Amino acid sequence: MSTGTRIKRVIPVALYTVFYLLCFSYLENRHVRYHIIDSSLDDKIPFCEYFIIPYFLWFLYITVTIGYFLLFNENTTEFWSLILNLAIGMTLFLIVSYVYPNGLNIRPTEFSNDSIFTRMVQFLYRTDTPTNVLPSIHVYNSVAAFSAIHTCKKLQKHKGIRIGAFILTTLIILSTMFLKQHSIADVATGITCAVATHVLFYARVTEKQGAKAKQRSPLHQHDTHM
Repeated sequence: MSTGTRIKRVIPVALYTVFYLLCFSYLENRHVRYHIIDSSLDDKIPFCEYFIIPYFLWFLYITVTIGYFLLFNENTTEFWSLILNLAIGMTLFLIVSYVYPNGLNIRPTEFSNDSIFTRMVQFLYRTDTPTNVLPSIHVYNSVAAFSAIHTCKKLQKHKGIRIGAFILTTLIILSTMFLKQHSIADVATGITCAVATHVLFYARVTEKQGAKAKQRSPLHQHDTHM
C-alpha cells in the first residue's frame, strides 16, 4: 500500500475522531437532567472487579483493529466497511445522548477488598462518568471490530485470530455489566445496532463464506458425485 493511500485513509479517520471527541466532551459537560435507565435486573448481576482487564483491553482491541485495516489491509471495501460501521454507531450514540440524556445508578460505593483490580476500577470510575451510556460504545465497537475481522479475506486462514477476537469481544461485553459500567439496556441496544449494521455491511460476505465452506465440506463433495 502506498504512502499516499494511507494518508488518504488517515485524514477522514482523524477528522471524525476530533469531531467525536469534541461532541462527547460537550455532552459530558452540559448541565441537563439525566434519565436513569438501569433496572432491577441489573442489580441481579454481581460486581466482579476482574473484568477490568478485558474492559481496558477494549482500547487496544479497537486501536489495533483500526490500525490494521487503516495501514495494512489493501482491500478498500473492507477498510471503509469498518470505518463507516464504527462511525454510524458512534454518531448514533451522540444523537441519542443529546436527545435523551441518560445515566446509571448501579455502581458500588465501596469494595469488599483492596486489590490492584479494585484500584483499577476506582480509576475507571473517577475518569468515566456513569452518564451518556446508551447504546454502549464498548459493546457496539467490539462487535463492529469482530465483524470486520471475521469477514476479512486475509484473515480467513488465521482461525486463531478470529477465535481470539470472538472471545475478547464476548469478555468485553460481559465486562461492561460485571463492572457496572453499563446496564442490560445499554448492552442490548449496542448489540442490536451492531447486528443491524453487520447485515448492512457484511451480510453478503458472510453468505459467500458460508457457501464456500459448504462446497469444501466432504459431505457436500460426496453429494455432488452421487
